Amino acid sequence: MTEYMQTASVDPIEVVRRHSLTALVRDEIERHIIEGALAPGDKLNEADWAARLQVSRGPVREAFRALEQAGLVRTEKNRGVFVRTVSLAEADEIYAVRAVLEEAACRLLAARIDARKLAVLREWLDAMRAALDARDHDAYARANVAFHGAIVAASGNGKLYETYRRLVSELSLFRRAALVVHADAMERSLAEHRAILTALASRDAEHAAALMHAHVSGGRQRAREACELAGPLGAVQMSAVSND
Repeated sequence: MTEYMQTASVDPIEVVRRHSLTALVRDEIERHIIEGALAPGDKLNEADWAARLQVSRGPVREAFRALEQAGLVRTEKNRGVFVRTVSLAEADEIYAVRAVLEEAACRLLAARIDARKLAVLREWLDAMRAALDARDHDAYARANVAFHGAIVAASGNGKLYETYRRLVSELSLFRRAALVVHADAMERSLAEHRAILTALASRDAEHAAALMHAHVSGGRQRAREACELAGPLGAVQMSAVSND
């Protein structure tokens, strides 16, 4: 009875406020990780983040837990919370799953694509073209990620998108390649994206799915080659996976 009364006395507004704060803190730290401002191995200090975001330490602590569940950070006993490192072997596994998910997303989207969805995808394709012309690798990577995310989001399967988002977040931790293994990497990537969009616009589900699977699998292979060529001293803050 006492336990029930204590539960019932919790202010629902406070619960919502606390949840919203935690989500905001989590999203901000996640953004820093995905954009590379926080590198794999960096330590996250609870007090520092609370001061930076002008919140109490409670929401920061809860945000750390959420990020750990999302696979972006790890907690070490008596040491603290650190941005997680993704190995080549783990990235390879993520690529394999991602290829299957995006293949499924293309099949779903081909059956329901419309002018609005096509317009969004064309905007991101144009952004990739502009980045390629400017030789801006970072801008190309951002547009590329957005293009793939837009396809999965437009597929209409919420669980598929949720799983995809987690995989892409984890893959952003894989920052290993230092060398451009293929000089025409962006040109090839853009051509593959354009072919995928053409197949989707034609509602050719099987062709779009096959092109997507080949595209992601090609990125997987190029990431492997880049890591092997870079060697143990070649790690830099540049994502080998962001162009595929």
